[in-house]
Amino acid sequence: MSRNRTQWDDDDDPSEEEDLWFLPPDDLPDPDLAPLPRAARTRLFPHGEWRAAEGALAPDLAALAYDFGRMEERLRGAGDGARRRIALQEVASLGWWTGDRLTGDRLALWLSMQIGATGEDAQALARGAWAVRRLTGGPAPVPPRRDEALANLLGLTETGPLPERIGDACEVLDDLAPLHPVVQGCVLFHLWRLTDAGPARDVEAAVMGARLAGSMGGAGAFLPLTLAGFGGLSAQGGADRRLAAWIAGAHQAVLAALLHLDRLTAWQARAAEAVADLSGRTPPRLVRLMADWPSVSAPMAEGETGASRAAVQRNLDILVARGLIRELTGQGRYRVWAARLG
Repeated sequence: MSRNRTQWDDDDDPSEEEDLWFLPPDDLPDPDLAPLPRAARTRLFPHGEWRAAEGALAPDLAALAYDFGRMEERLRGAGDGARRRIALQEVASLGWWTGDRLTGDRLALWLSMQIGATGEDAQALARGAWAVRRLTGGPAPVPPRRDEALANLLGLTETGPLPERIGDACEVLDDLAPLHPVVQGCVLFHLWRLTDAGPARDVEAAVMGARLAGSMGGAGAFLPLTLAGFGGLSAQGGADRRLAAWIAGAHQAVLAALLHLDRLTAWQARAAEAVADLSGRTPPRLVRLMADWPSVSAPMAEGETGASRAAVQRNLDILVARGLIRELTGQGRYRVWAARLG
């Protein structure tokens, strides 16, 4: 029987095997092939496109900056409570876009007393509380330590190299550094949604974009985005369409915030007059507390005012009777009150 050509016996020497007929000869010249074409590298957010969009929308951008300045002036005069109120409303509105759908009252109770969470929405409350804290505190993501500020906003406090997506975001933003903070905030929002796929992606993108855009008003400011709808966050297309929707949505949100501050100021004046005849320090302290928070529980009022539970309950009943506040739950226990802003 004949053997197959590709096999040999144990005593065969492989070095003496027949030529490998399936390989090309060694003396053939290399084929003269042209290199394959490479795809041109393009930036996701080219500087020229966004600069052109900024120029075309300059009047709208100026109008937004003017009303944002009015809002910031009001907030600085009203104190931390007013800024927190706007942040709570912003996060509650944002939740209807992201799917969390939490009210500002529940967020306020969770932030103040860590109460109100259930197994179904514990993660949503945690995200909402994170967003409120980041809107009202921490550094803005601006130079010269933009990367550290972004890491701080995201809660990345570990030592070591930062995530690659933070470096990529800083590279894009540094290229757009000459542009207005509102424009940069829009870019950061859309960029973060492209580079991150986590469950908190949309909340993180909105918070970081709001903080960067709000840096035009100072280090601790944020630009409201969703108090009047979500059009600024859901726009697609080129830089002109995305920036136009961003500016329009933010402007409407700022005007909504100004309206809320007007109502809050009017309520504070009415409440101060209504409790002027009451003795003791508890009534005015309750009025300030109701102005600072959108919802207040009895334990929270007791802790913030320093009054006894009986004194707090008695004065809350007086404020309800005088039409200044209302009880939200309709229950006999675990009740919550809010100011009647009108």
